[in-house]
Amino acid sequence: MKNTVRKSVRRKGAAITIDDVAVLAKVSPMTVSRVMNGHSKVRDATRERVMEAVRELGYIPNLAASSLAAAQDARIALIYTNPSGGYLRELLLGALRGAARTAAQLVIDNWDELDVGAERVAARALANSVAGVILPPPLCESKVVIEELVNAGVPVVAIAAGRFNHDISSVRIDDFIASKEVTEHLLRMGHKRIAFIKGHPNQTASTRRYEGYQAALKDAGIPLDPALVQQGYFTYRSGLDTVERLLSLRQPPTAIFASNDDMAAAAISVAHRRGLDVPRDLSIMGFDDTSAATTVWPELSTVRQPIASMADSAIDILLRSIRRKDNDTKVVVDHVVAHQLIKRDSVAPPVARKTRG
Repeated sequence: MKNTVRKSVRRKGAAITIDDVAVLAKVSPMTVSRVMNGHSKVRDATRERVMEAVRELGYIPNLAASSLAAAQDARIALIYTNPSGGYLRELLLGALRGAARTAAQLVIDNWDELDVGAERVAARALANSVAGVILPPPLCESKVVIEELVNAGVPVVAIAAGRFNHDISSVRIDDFIASKEVTEHLLRMGHKRIAFIKGHPNQTASTRRYEGYQAALKDAGIPLDPALVQQGYFTYRSGLDTVERLLSLRQPPTAIFASNDDMAAAAISVAHRRGLDVPRDLSIMGFDDTSAATTVWPELSTVRQPIASMADSAIDILLRSIRRKDNDTKVVVDHVVAHQLIKRDSVAPPVARKTRG
């Protein structure tokens, strides 16, 4: 009711204020200010609620509004090299939304298939042409790229890094906890032979997700079966290959947990080709909740990693870093956002199955 009254008395065309955001988010204006300025002593749930209100109202934070010309002159680069189309789509949507909201100039480039030497040269050139850089995986963990940008004094924000790097800011989820929760969900459903498809080995998030899977099995007293663990590369093709191997085992799994939705979608395809019903004969879970999760049948149970919102938030963090750099101060932010377990139709309790002779 309070929100309705507030909106009804605002003059038509009047600018959205920090008070409007505070009312919608049900927090104080001071809390909104702390979130906008990257204050570390704000609960994650509160920070997410404030950012959702910012996006809903189209609020231009004071960090940009107080110096709109500076924001307009801020040339930000997003450099990507990621094989997942669904992941990339969410990333670009969020970054473009954040850039439009803050009037920052966004430059998007693809550094696929660059070796270490080429990455170093490209990073040096980039440092001379932009005020800040957003790096999604795997580039957010490239020592060469980060070293060149940091040495040049260019603010960097990593998106979805597996671990916090104290040299650069980051927006990420806790991959270990998320993966552990997925595995525990499958265990609660009655599955004991749970296969795991690893993500690309060049990303720390892949390792953290595998560690979460291992931890859940250990807590449940279930020994790790190496035959149930396969190396994937976050691509649909690698998902097809790994699932073919898993379903050819003498004792195949009753559930498959893939490290991203593309590989999980591939698992559903292989199961259908083999005449298996998902989820009656085989349960499948993914990770990320990209468009791939809802364009397959049955729709995937998965972990929602809010990539678009994370990219949007990265723009805000980067603009603050750029402004602080102008004042000869540096603040590195580690913003861990909440993930969510999304339950759809690809998971069910296991049925009794005969061992292949």
